[in-house]
Amino acid sequence: MRAVIVAVGVAFLISLFCTPIAIKVFARLKAGQPIRSNLGLASNEGKKGTPTMGGVVFILATVIAYVAGHLALTTLPDAQIAQVEPTITALVLLGLMVFSGAVGFIDDFLKVRKRHSGGLNKRGKLAGQILVGALFGIVALYFPSTMKDPSGTATNTETVGSTTLSFIRDIPALEIGKVGAVIVIIMVVMAATNGVNLTDGLDGLATGASVMVLAAYALIAFWQYRHWCADPNYTEAYCYAVRDPLEIALIAGAAAGACVGFLWWNTSPARIFMGDTGALGLGGLIAGMAMSTRTILLLPILGGLFVIITMSVVIQIISFRTTGKRVFRMSPLQHHFELAGWSEVNIVVRFWIIAGIGVAIALGLFYSEFLAAVT
Repeated sequence: MRAVIVAVGVAFLISLFCTPIAIKVFARLKAGQPIRSNLGLASNEGKKGTPTMGGVVFILATVIAYVAGHLALTTLPDAQIAQVEPTITALVLLGLMVFSGAVGFIDDFLKVRKRHSGGLNKRGKLAGQILVGALFGIVALYFPSTMKDPSGTATNTETVGSTTLSFIRDIPALEIGKVGAVIVIIMVVMAATNGVNLTDGLDGLATGASVMVLAAYALIAFWQYRHWCADPNYTEAYCYAVRDPLEIALIAGAAAGACVGFLWWNTSPARIFMGDTGALGLGGLIAGMAMSTRTILLLPILGGLFVIITMSVVIQIISFRTTGKRVFRMSPLQHHFELAGWSEVNIVVRFWIIAGIGVAIALGLFYSEFLAAVT
C-alpha cells in the first residue's frame, strides 16, 4: 500500500507544479487549441489560443511516479517484494498510455501546425490505434510470468492478458484463443481511446471522469493483490488469477493522482487542454487496466459515461444517414445540453455524477461477486 500512496503523491505533485510550466512553454510555442467559432457553443467563447497537448504532463508524471513507487517497494518486508523489479505488466500498461498518447500528440501537432481543428485524418488515427493495440496485445499474451517461490518452483505463470473473455474474472466458457484475444484487445483500445476523446469537449469533463475510473481500477487491483492466487494463503475458490496486481494498482493510482493535479489547471476556465495526447493516452491506459485486471466486460459499466457519450455520436450518425434527421442538437451529448442552455459547469458536474454512478455500480458488482465466492 505504501508504494501505491507514494506513486499517487509523486504523480499529483509533479502534475500540479509542472502543468503551469507546460502552460508557459506551449503558450510561447503558440501551441494553442484551434477553436471552431461557427458552432454556436458558449463553451468555445474565450478559449481560442488556450494551450493544448497538456496530456504530456500527466503521462510523464505517471511514468516518473511509477519509478518512485518502485523505489518505495524496496523498503517492504522480504515476503512482499516479489514485484520490485519492473514487469511486463508495467511495460504493457505504460506502453499503451505512452504510445496511444503519441498517436494523439501527432494529431495535436498537426492541428497546431495547420492552425485548423482537423489534424491527423481518421484513417491515420485508426491505423495508429490498431498498431498500438496489436503490439501490446501480443506482448500481453505471449510473455507469461516467471515468478517463483523460495524453492524455485514457478508459482504464477499468468500473462498480462487472457485468452478468455472476462467480467469480474475470466469466463472459462468464453475461450477465444490468442488471436481472438489480440483482436479483442485492439477493439477495447479503440473503444476506450475514442470514448475518452469524445468526452473531452468541456473543461475538466474527461479528466474528472478518468480520475474516477482509474481510482476504481486502483482499488480493484489492490483488492486482487490482497487476494492473489500467487499467495498460498488463498484458495482457488475466491483468489484472483491475474498477473502483477500490485503493479496495476500502482500505475492506476499514479495516473489518477496525475490527473487530479492536472485537473487543478484544466477545470473551468481551463488554462490548458489535455488534447488528443491526453485523451488517447488515458483511453489506452484504461483499456490496459480492463485487460490486466480481467474485467473487460465490466469496463462498459465502469466507464459508463464514456459509453453514453460515444453512443450519442453513433446514434446521431445513424439517424442522420438513414432518415436525414438529427436526434440531438449536436453530438457528442455534452454539446446537445450546451445548445439547450445548460452552463458548462452544470454539464460537467452532472456528467461527473453519471460517471460516479457507473463506477459505484461496477465496484458493487465486483465486491458482490467476491462475497458470493467466499460464502
